[in-house]
Amino acid sequence: MASKHLFFFASILFFSAVSVLAEENHGLVMDYYKDTCPQAEDIIREQVKLLYKRHKNTAFSWLRNIFHDCFVESCDASLLLDSTRRMLSEKETDRSFGMRNFRYIETIKEAVERECPGVVSCADILVLSGRDGIVALGGPHIPLKTGRRDGRKSRADILEQHLPDHNESMSVVLERFANIGINTPGVVALLGSHSVGRTHCVKLVHRLYPEVDPQLNPSHVPHMLKKCPDPIPDPKAVQYVRNDRGTPMILDNNYYRNILDNKGLMLVDHQLATDKRTKPYVKKMAKSQDYFFKEFSRAIAILSENNPLTGTKGEIRKQCNLANKLH
Repeated sequence: MASKHLFFFASILFFSAVSVLAEENHGLVMDYYKDTCPQAEDIIREQVKLLYKRHKNTAFSWLRNIFHDCFVESCDASLLLDSTRRMLSEKETDRSFGMRNFRYIETIKEAVERECPGVVSCADILVLSGRDGIVALGGPHIPLKTGRRDGRKSRADILEQHLPDHNESMSVVLERFANIGINTPGVVALLGSHSVGRTHCVKLVHRLYPEVDPQLNPSHVPHMLKKCPDPIPDPKAVQYVRNDRGTPMILDNNYYRNILDNKGLMLVDHQLATDKRTKPYVKKMAKSQDYFFKEFSRAIAILSENNPLTGTKGEIRKQCNLANKLH
């Protein structure tokens, strides 16, 4: 009888500990779908690999999705919702200019739904595809928790309150990141995402016209002018400059060497390399890719856990671009 009481008491302690742990992690856990859809993460990983093989630029999109979705109040796939008569989509705001490939998230969702209908959230697919996209770009594998549920509304109306802009002062950028628990080295590491992909000319022309920003490296200016020949770019034309001409398809620490050499494209890149609060970390990451990856992994994990919907909150969407009530 005593042993039964001890077992019962130990069980209570165990489940209490699990409950506390889940609460500390916002209800997210590692391998959340191990019982309900054990193949989920493998399916997502294989779909990311397949889509990346066909369309290389998908990896940039998946990485950017995490930032744009999780930074704005909650990591709940609100970014993926289409506009309705009553609601503007986050995808259609000016701050989402250049974002694309959302249809491939739907491709991944369809593959998961075939295996486990109604089980895996679009929010988790968004985060895990970003994680696997990072690997496709040569970055680190980052263990990320799952268990998110999907929001039912866009957050376009509050996007500007949360998302830092590339023209913001470094003080504002650091404050916005600090609001979700990311410290200065984490900010420096996350901006290392600019190591890959491209920057559209509409975000650069203010540094080229009517006069070239004297802080730009003179050797880099002719290339920028060639790629962005118009002071008012046609928004329908795909005019851009590669963020890193040396290794444009690889997530690496070459970005930090570039910005220390005044080859950062956007003002935020330049400020990162010159502000006394961030420059020491830029120098450290320029010297050590291991350090960059360590801080990048930590910051991505924090970002992915920003105020998720868990438990009975939200829903599991049938389609990632529509809330269930619209089916």
